[in-house]
Amino acid sequence: MTGGKGMRLCVNPIACTAHGMCAELLPELVGLDPWGYPLIADGPVPRHLAEHARRAAAACPTLALLCEDAPAGSVVGAAGRRGGRHSA
Repeated sequence: MTGGKGMRLCVNPIACTAHGMCAELLPELVGLDPWGYPLIADGPVPRHLAEHARRAAAACPTLALLCEDAPAGSVVGAAGRRGGRHSA
């Protein structure tokens, strides 16, 4: 997270099978809908949670949780926020 970039979390809604591991490991940024699918907080991952976000992504049983670079100063949402069961 150097060079003026931040990190954001994204969920691949096709790969996700609602294990809920992400919400257990990173409750500050990940909630669950009534069916157990993740709802990711909008915006970049705070620096103090970046390592926890990486661990949550690595622990996902289906590798559906992703950490991606975000441009500095941007307010970004998570993949899957366009509607359907993965949106808040």
